[in-house]
Amino acid sequence: MTPIIDFHAHAFPDQVAARAIPALEAAGKVTANLDGRIDSLLASMDTAGIAKSVICSIATRPEQFASILSWSRDIRSERIIPFPSFHPDAPDALAQIGAIREAGFSGIKMHPYYQNFVLNEERMWVLYEKIAAEGLILVMHTGFDIGFPRERIADPRMVAAVVNRVPELKFVATHFGSWDLWDEVEELLLGREVYVDLSYALHLLPQAKAREMALAHPEEYLLFGTDSPWADQQEVLAQISALGLGAELEEKILGGNAARLLGGAAQA
Repeated sequence: MTPIIDFHAHAFPDQVAARAIPALEAAGKVTANLDGRIDSLLASMDTAGIAKSVICSIATRPEQFASILSWSRDIRSERIIPFPSFHPDAPDALAQIGAIREAGFSGIKMHPYYQNFVLNEERMWVLYEKIAAEGLILVMHTGFDIGFPRERIADPRMVAAVVNRVPELKFVATHFGSWDLWDEVEELLLGREVYVDLSYALHLLPQAKAREMALAHPEEYLLFGTDSPWADQQEVLAQISALGLGAELEEKILGGNAARLLGGAAQA
């Protein structure tokens, strides 16, 4: 069986995790499953039988780029695949994208709410084009966010606009295409060749609807993700198994598609 890859997890440096997790819990009125440290994530992976996790960092200020890149280098291992982040307000954002590729990373994480941008606003196109030109994967928070007012800055219509305008971009729409906008995901995104991760969605969707959505999407474009520490990795695996998608599709979701998308990073 293909090794399982969690394509959407979060962790922080130990000293940051001690502050960040309580603050994020309060903002989102949620309880984390883990304490946000790499060691805790690795223990969770061991319990769940997960081979590798993609760590999605978010630069909430332009000046965080260097420290995130440095930490990403420090934690990179056979089991941890870091996706660093840059802030779109950085005056040298294009150079930072190039530096991420030069440092040997496979992808980037961005988050419109934490980074204060609208998914399809004009200033973003040159950044998307640069990410695509560097061959990097872009994991993008899509849909609403549990910790912010429900402003439409990353909805399915905007996702469609991005993949239409920059079709060569390896764009991953998180949270089953757009968090808590799943009717619009069905209408505008399902069936298209756009990567969708299943993070922090399956416990909120009726099982029959989640199954229907998964079967309606190209099977090569579905990715297992948990949003750990906000969900239990083992529980999300059980939720996917309960959908009854069949062994072949389930194997693609749990690791095969991610391994193909990541290429050499998945083999390290």
